Amino acid sequence: MTSFDLDQIDHLLSTTRAVRKRLDFDRPLPDDVVLRLIDLAEQTPSGSNQASRRWVVVRDLATKERIAQLYREAGSGLLTGLVAGEEDERRRRVFESAIHLAENLERVPALVIATIYGTHDGSGRPGLFDSVIQAAWSFCLAARARGIGTSWTTLHLQRAQEVAELLGIPDGVTQIVLLPVAYTTGGDFRPAPRRPAGEITFFDQWGFTTSTVPEPQRTHPGEGRGVSLDIDVHAPPERLWPLVSDISMPSRFSSEAAGAIWDENQQPGPGARFHGSNACDDAGHPALNHLMEGRLSWTTSCQVERWEPPHEFSYCVGDPESPSARWAFRLQPMLGGGTRITHSMLVGPGKSGTSIVARQNPEQIESIYEGRLRCIRTNIAATLAGIKALAES
Repeated sequence: MTSFDLDQIDHLLSTTRAVRKRLDFDRPLPDDVVLRLIDLAEQTPSGSNQASRRWVVVRDLATKERIAQLYREAGSGLLTGLVAGEEDERRRRVFESAIHLAENLERVPALVIATIYGTHDGSGRPGLFDSVIQAAWSFCLAARARGIGTSWTTLHLQRAQEVAELLGIPDGVTQIVLLPVAYTTGGDFRPAPRRPAGEITFFDQWGFTTSTVPEPQRTHPGEGRGVSLDIDVHAPPERLWPLVSDISMPSRFSSEAAGAIWDENQQPGPGARFHGSNACDDAGHPALNHLMEGRLSWTTSCQVERWEPPHEFSYCVGDPESPSARWAFRLQPMLGGGTRITHSMLVGPGKSGTSIVARQNPEQIESIYEGRLRCIRTNIAATLAGIKALAES
């Protein structure tokens, strides 16, 4: 048992933000406070317990001005361009705050650079970044607990050699991150919108998501299981939307999808209904194939749940109040251009052929769902690859 206040700890972890516009440039930040933050950061685990980290705290105004100049030269054009081309209001505010920090970097009371002995050789082997990043983040958490703001930035690394020469950092030492550090102004910070863990955590197999529904509350053993895969495409969301919102498009690439058509008098949009046709040679498990009695074809009734061009298209299968599955496409613009497409499927809570067979064969529940989800994963991957090929051609 511990005496930790978990609510306070969770609040600390979920509200440690990149602080830029709310840094107090005028309030002094004592050396002993910065050293205490570094002492706490040094308690982090390290590869082979190597004492290889070194911290550089820059307070001298002339030195900060030169670092700020290099920082702006490295990224001001990029940041300005990102603001000009960003349509999402929240993301634009992030870029604007990054510009604010760049324009005022020398005013921050302390610039803290975390470094480590060693040079990354590009091999992909651990031992360098994994022995300092967690320490730098512990620094940020300890600062947040004391009303001190930080902003994790690596933009200066584009001019790392010049910064090293300015600060006398020797060859063989790698700069990892620059942390502007100052007390914060204004009120408390709030958790940022993030995708829930259930959508981005895979269990046992890549792409296999699992239920957050407590087992006693599940209507059947597979409720809440699913598949979620992503692909990065060199095309804007506007070009991809006509593809992902075309209900017949998966039939071009999936071995199961056999076509779809909007119901009579239905226009694409929230609440609109359509029917999808499916056919396959193997549903993923002998028990499932036996249920179909050699006729591996079926039709589903679907209803659109979200229709938000050019960002999200999702629909449920079967009864909208208790669907047998939910499917979705989500489009997320990426920094530097391009789009990440997420295609996902979530099982239940309504009955399906798979849930019926699973109940009839309780000793094979896991293999039945694993086999079925493997088939779905294969077809989701094929659909995403097909969309990418079309959009980039």
